[in-house]
Parts: sequence; structure tokens; C-alpha cells
Amino acid sequence: MPETTAVLEHLAANGSDMSQPMFIDFHVAVPSEAAGVAVGEAALALGYEVECAYDEDEDEWTCTCSKSMVATHAAVTACELELDALAEPHEGFIDGFGSFGNGD
Repeated sequence: MPETTAVLEHLAANGSDMSQPMFIDFHVAVPSEAAGVAVGEAALALGYEVECAYDEDEDEWTCTCSKSMVATHAAVTACELELDALAEPHEGFIDGFGSFGNGD
């Protein structure tokens, strides 16, 4: 996934130690609060920290699923696929990820 590579390269370029854990926030777009709750409960069961919020400006719900991890391409991609699979039955989908990194 080229977007994944670009974000990881940006984190490294901005001083993150890519061999050490950092919190990664995965954004899951969902069509409703009920879908967000369902996705959030499933993600909690897998060890993610979860926060669902409604954006009035965009008129959309996002469920942010966060995890402390070493941000390798393979690990991030595995989480993206895992969360996308959780969201699909609720008409949701993975909508990117981000991190503040672990640099000083």
C-alpha cells in the first residue's frame, strides 16, 4: 500500500525510532453511531483503544482504533486489514491511519 509506506517514511523522517513502539491511530469510517459502537466493541476485544466521534462538518462518523506497536509495514497493514474486516459487516471501511510518532 503506497499510502502506508508514505506515512511510515514521514514518521521516520520526523524523528521517530521505527524500532520502538508508538501509538498508531487507525481511522474507520462508519455510517452511523450504531455501526461505530459495533466496530468499536469488536476492536476493543482485539486490544485496541477505541473512540467514536461524529464530525458535523463532514456529516460522518469515525471510529478511531488505537494501538501501541512497532510500526512496520507488515504490522500496520495487518491492522488495516483486520479493522477493515471488522467494519465491512457494518458498512464501514478503514480510512487511513496516523501517529504522532515516538520522537522527542
